[in-house]
Amino acid sequence: MKNMLVPCTVLTVAVAGLLLAADVKTDYDHQVDFGHYHTYSWMNAQASDSLWQDRIVRDVDGQLTAKGWQKVDTNGDASVAAIGHTSERQTMETFYNGFPGWRWRGFGGMGEATTTVERTPVGTLTVDIFDTQTKKLMWRAHGMDALSGKPEKNEKKLEKTVEDMFKKFPPNEKG
Repeated sequence: MKNMLVPCTVLTVAVAGLLLAADVKTDYDHQVDFGHYHTYSWMNAQASDSLWQDRIVRDVDGQLTAKGWQKVDTNGDASVAAIGHTSERQTMETFYNGFPGWRWRGFGGMGEATTTVERTPVGTLTVDIFDTQTKKLMWRAHGMDALSGKPEKNEKKLEKTVEDMFKKFPPNEKG
């Protein structure tokens, strides 16, 4: 039993790490030379909650500034739009009482299983960057599972999701 404790602990840490990470995907127009873009303006930022709208703008601004882009009020080289959406996912949790009361393949005695339905918020965020002059989409990032079931952790999850979105931005600048 002592040897079983270490693998279970490692598995728990690995699963917890997966739950904290958002699923982020990016794509871009491979014909665009991102080296020609130095300024950006916001087109729109939408979220169901104005606090989240402000946080999305703050986090995206932070990433673009760190990449050397400068925010201007209007007519930037690029235009940014972001849409945040929250929905609920149902998950079922089952707890077994009365070990060794599990009835599995004929083993066990009396025991109970209690199943509860949990409603967990699932947040998605899409960030688009357009060429302002041509209005053509140049770059898109989409993050799923940007929220957790714990509101106090959501701001950090959003920040990490946006950071992951911009990890490889700008894509391979042409020389």
